[in-house]
Amino acid sequence: MKRFAVLLAAALIAMSGAGFAQSLDQLPFAKKLKLAKVGDEEAQFSVALAYETGSETAADAAEAAKWYRQAALQGNVDAQFRLARIVGKGAKGLTQDYPTAIKLYEAAAAKGHAPAMNALGLLHQNGEGVAADPAKAADWYRKAAEAKLADAENKHGMLYLNGKGVPRDLGEAFKLFERAATQNDGWGLNNLGGMHEMGWGTPKDRGKAIELYKQAAAKGIAAAQDNLQRLTAIP
Repeated sequence: MKRFAVLLAAALIAMSGAGFAQSLDQLPFAKKLKLAKVGDEEAQFSVALAYETGSETAADAAEAAKWYRQAALQGNVDAQFRLARIVGKGAKGLTQDYPTAIKLYEAAAAKGHAPAMNALGLLHQNGEGVAADPAKAADWYRKAAEAKLADAENKHGMLYLNGKGVPRDLGEAFKLFERAATQNDGWGLNNLGGMHEMGWGTPKDRGKAIELYKQAAAKGIAAAQDNLQRLTAIP
């Protein structure tokens, strides 16, 4: 423990006076890597993110996974989630490993991490790494939706719309899409537009549908643009 403290202090002293005043995000990648190597959790996460995205160094999923693992071992919940995404997909130098990904997602979800709950819902819905189970998918989406994650609200709403894993309930689907749309989520706006167009869970309202499709299309939702063109086309 003393040796770690000495190493960390030495790494910090090696920085320039200006470096001390800088936030971690402002530090050059090389300095963040030095801090990561002596055990700084935030630096480990930042280095992993740089390797994952290729933002400050060459993209390398295996290196990203290595540093996310170090941060995750220190209890960083975002690192657990991002590590799970990488090992769940696999990459060059990294074998796909669903069991490990699921354990990481579950560990993050146990700490209230909504995106991890949402990811577990998708795995159970699609039967990836686990047996397909719409009811379990719905339960995970519900938990993530309760944390106000728009993507989970949309996914949970679609299950209610189609009656998969939950009884078909257009009113519940409408409420969930409305909650996502209230967050200005593109798919939430599009889905809510569809409910207004079809009169599902709410009275039919072509004008509201068009307005919602416009908002969703402005956010780059191609399906909303198609819906808008369909409703506004001259017969």
